[in-house]
Amino acid sequence: MPVWKLALFTALATAFSAPALAQTDGDTALGVEKSDQYGSYLTDGQGRTLYLFTKDQQGEGDSQAKSNCYDDCAGAWPPHTVEGEPQAGEGVDQELMGTIERDDGTTQLTYGGWPLYRFVKDQAAGDVNGQDVHGFDGEWYLLSPDGSKNEAE
Repeated sequence: MPVWKLALFTALATAFSAPALAQTDGDTALGVEKSDQYGSYLTDGQGRTLYLFTKDQQGEGDSQAKSNCYDDCAGAWPPHTVEGEPQAGEGVDQELMGTIERDDGTTQLTYGGWPLYRFVKDQAAGDVNGQDVHGFDGEWYLLSPDGSKNEAE
């Protein structure tokens, strides 16, 4: 095979596989951060803040959690998707962790029955720009280590 064909094939394969890889965080660990303003809240394994969406269906008992954040919503609030078994870090209750299958077939991490999301305006670990934000017909909140929404302002 000529070198240029191999290079073209490699470039195309990379281009088509990159979006699929970008959809999955691969980070199955959850942790807890603490701030003076909000107290303790849930993060992913890299310290990025995670949020719940009040328009979602919270899973409880036999009731399965359901995400209602797709398309433009998921562009602003990327779902925290994973591959593999979720792992609890220090301060995280493994019993409150779970997963759901999204409509697109990816696996989204849940905590306390709430599907988890990040916020595009959070650029670094410790950013909490999505707390008490109203949008997409619902509200967004930090999630406390006990699985409840953090309503601190």
